[in-house]
Amino acid sequence: MTELGDYLKACRARLSTEDVGLPSTGRRRVPGLRREELASLAGISVDYIVRLEQGRVKSASPAILSSLAGALNLQPDEREYLLRLAAENAASGERNRSSASRQQVSPATQVLLASMVNVPAVVLGRRMDILAWNQLGASLFTDFGKLPPKQRNHIWLTFLHPEVRALYKDWAKVAQECVAYLRMDAARYPDDPELAQLVGELSLKDTDFRTWWSDHRVRAQRQGRKTFRHPVAGELSLDFQVLDIRGGTDQAVLLYTAEPGSNSAEALTFLTGWSTAQSSAATTNRAPTKDV
Repeated sequence: MTELGDYLKACRARLSTEDVGLPSTGRRRVPGLRREELASLAGISVDYIVRLEQGRVKSASPAILSSLAGALNLQPDEREYLLRLAAENAASGERNRSSASRQQVSPATQVLLASMVNVPAVVLGRRMDILAWNQLGASLFTDFGKLPPKQRNHIWLTFLHPEVRALYKDWAKVAQECVAYLRMDAARYPDDPELAQLVGELSLKDTDFRTWWSDHRVRAQRQGRKTFRHPVAGELSLDFQVLDIRGGTDQAVLLYTAEPGSNSAEALTFLTGWSTAQSSAATTNRAPTKDV
């Protein structure tokens, strides 16, 4: 069995005959479409679908993948994921080699983060690792600098850090989306040992993660809204955006903004002031004393 085969089976299991306009045939032993029904919809032989799901097809043509995506009612992100999984071995090997390189944030990106004093922001790398952050980003979530490097990961914190987990008003929705984001990213580096270690730890320690990961839902992280219950600023409904950093670095800036004039904007302004005061106090406490 392969990731491609597992994904096709999961997509097939999520659909009913009614979803794809086929007549219902009564009670079924297992949920979802049968292989014969998918084959009919996609115009592909049943034997070929069996071989795809069993990992016995080295590469599938774009036309076949497009037919399968249409028959399975895949959305754009899901289609992209399907194509990634079906990529040729040569391309996959090239991506895997680059995944082993060290993740570094450029000085220009660091300056950009520091300049966004009123906007919480973090830089995400592969596996949703948190590579850098600004002062307000740390104030919104947690002091990343005090965490071991292995814990500076967006999805790890969402599931396994009690204080970060408690920040989200609708934790289950946020957590499910994080799993979908991680699986989408995982297709780019299927042999990344650190990704395998992360998934293994989360699967072992959290039942919800294990269930959602096995569901094979995928989604690209672009934009949305999250509601936080912050211990200092109170409730904030913030819009987030993910902006790619050009240059082939596999990095993106995740930033949060509030609707102008809203209660959340006032709360974010308060958090900015509190964060600045905390930073100033810490700097003062670290300042060396002079001999008199």
